[in-house]
Amino acid sequence: MSKIRKMHTYSEAFKQKVVKEIENGKLTISEAEKIYDIGGRATIYRWVQKLGKSHLINRVVHIQMKDEKSKIKELEKQRRELESALANAHLKIITLESTITVLSEREGKGVKKKRGIKSYNSVLKTKDSKGENTK
Repeated sequence: MSKIRKMHTYSEAFKQKVVKEIENGKLTISEAEKIYDIGGRATIYRWVQKLGKSHLINRVVHIQMKDEKSKIKELEKQRRELESALANAHLKIITLESTITVLSEREGKGVKKKRGIKSYNSVLKTKDSKGENTK
């Protein structure tokens, strides 16, 4: 013998009420199913998907103008190029200071630097977090 299934139709207001109670945390889907005698969880899941607002929660929406995306890519490219140039400059300074050190050790006497030129390390030590001299 086959079971005869009852077809229930629910008003939009009733569906919205149930969905609102679920979204507010007053009921779980299984509790709503039992309390309101709703046939099947899938029915309530469809209501929540169709009528609920939970699909809007925890989503990050980025709104950009057409030219903003290309501008951001261009700025990121510029930043990478500047970081690379800065790293190369640091390496060049370190290499030059090492060369001066080696030459002065070979000669046995200090190689004179031009007056007023500070070494790279002394410049780094005298800069504060804003890049201003602390001395």
